[in-house]
Amino acid sequence: MQDDLLKRINELAKKKREQGLSKEEQEEQKALYAVYLKNFRDNFNKQLDSVSIKTPDGKVIPFKEFNKRNDK
Repeated sequence: MQDDLLKRINELAKKKREQGLSKEEQEEQKALYAVYLKNFRDNFNKQLDSVSIKTPDGKVIPFKEFNKRNDK
């Protein structure tokens, strides 16, 4: 799925550079970008869930919790 998505995004990007896109292709490209970015953000958040920070006092805190504490 992801490979097909990237392949189609790249096909449309190449066509856009070379000859331009029809209205339907522009809409398809926009929708594909939205799906790709959603997948990217979801995967990035999953990675952040597995990251921990070790504080100077030796405690290990999940990154998202550490980040919330430092935003205050």
